[in-house]
Amino acid sequence: MLSNTFILSFFFIIFLFSPHIITATFNNLTLPHQHPFPESVVQDVKRRVNESISRRQILDNTVTNSQCLTGNPIDDCWRCDPNWVNNRQQLADCAIGFGHGAVGGKGGRYYLVSDPSDIDTVNPTPGTLRHAVIQEEPLWITFAGDMIITLTHELMINNFKTIDGRGVNVQVTGGGCITLQYVTNVIIHNIHVYNCVPSGNSNIRQSPTQVGWRGLSDGDGISIYSSRNIWIDHCALSHCTDGLIDAIMGSTAITISNSYFTHHDKVMLLGHDDRYVADVGMQVTIAFNHFGQGLVQRMPRCRRGYIHVVNNDFTEWQMYAIGGSANPTINSQGNRFTAPEDPNAKEVTKRVDVDERDWTQWNWRTEGDQMVNGAYFVPSGDGISNQYALASSMEPKSAFYIDQLTTNAGVIGVARDTSVAMSYGGRTRTTVGTNRNGGARRKEDDGDFLEKVFGSIASAGSSSSPPSTTTILLSLLILYITTNNGGLLTFPLLLLR
Repeated sequence: MLSNTFILSFFFIIFLFSPHIITATFNNLTLPHQHPFPESVVQDVKRRVNESISRRQILDNTVTNSQCLTGNPIDDCWRCDPNWVNNRQQLADCAIGFGHGAVGGKGGRYYLVSDPSDIDTVNPTPGTLRHAVIQEEPLWITFAGDMIITLTHELMINNFKTIDGRGVNVQVTGGGCITLQYVTNVIIHNIHVYNCVPSGNSNIRQSPTQVGWRGLSDGDGISIYSSRNIWIDHCALSHCTDGLIDAIMGSTAITISNSYFTHHDKVMLLGHDDRYVADVGMQVTIAFNHFGQGLVQRMPRCRRGYIHVVNNDFTEWQMYAIGGSANPTINSQGNRFTAPEDPNAKEVTKRVDVDERDWTQWNWRTEGDQMVNGAYFVPSGDGISNQYALASSMEPKSAFYIDQLTTNAGVIGVARDTSVAMSYGGRTRTTVGTNRNGGARRKEDDGDFLEKVFGSIASAGSSSSPPSTTTILLSLLILYITTNNGGLLTFPLLLLR
């Protein structure tokens, strides 16, 4: 039987000398789990918002529970149940947008986290969050009380998990922090993620039977890598080294909602690299969030894909709010944009590193958005093209409702982060990964990307060892593909399964 080394060598030669043939064959590659009609998802979001607000208006004089019937369709779905504590898994039916199919740990047993420690990343202690999230079975993870979980290294989340912090104050900080890599159906709800710093060069358990070597992480708050059906709701994120939320490498079917973002430079990155064509299939809904104090840019910064930005409150940016490159579709509806006082930073949008002649055909649409203090959105594309035909068939609710829809953004029952100082992960700038200009390392500069992702995968309980010839060849192959053929990353890996 042919060795893995021979097979990898063969494919490396094929990709090295025949890129044009391979590219022509796979040029139309899209993600297998992307929605075929993204505009219909947009329409459904608007329908649900409209229904919730209309219901609130009808019952406005009779509502006695201020937490119920806010007009926010996600919150109204579960907070109107006075017995939600005993029916937590109802939350899985409340998502909207592209991540609406994320079921998390629904149908699985409950796992109670009682120990906030994170001492051993290879053999995590039962009762800790790390022990809970690596299990193979679906789990609905709750917490015994308020706790601060200071991570030693990245927290690797397995498939079909819900992290449910409702009713307590759960804070996640430290090394990593949260990584979703090659997983599906994850819900992260009602936790505070902050002061995340680069960490790694260590073995970390990813499942009960698998331990993997991880290189130095970027220090993202939540990193989503080649994953799908992900829902992040009612979280508060701030003060991390790189991004607060990054979704890259063909991730899709994602909703980020009801969250509160503060005190950070590069807030949210959607898309790995301009040349990574698989991200054409990335689809993300960003709804009912508050982008607040101390933010600079990337709310989000998009590469390719379809991004629906709906009913968010943007109260501060220093450079721009929504940016992109490589022709992403951006559908902005019913948001409120409050520009800074700086006369040179009034524009909401930014096309990154591209000539105007190239971006005029990109589909960037604004509908029902409210511009405050001189803010302005520069649209482009056909305007009323088929890309937005169904999305426009139902008018979005006016930004007049923004206060009502985002009033509970962030961790429910916990004071919002209003500290003034900008933090770089709780450490000085010189102790974290930096680029040659002295800033935190950008996601675009991959650094230890290959080592982090394709480092040796050991069986349970084994120790790390120098990379094999097979691993080296695989790393070279992946490096070539990601820098020259974008979305072809998955092709050789499928052949080795």
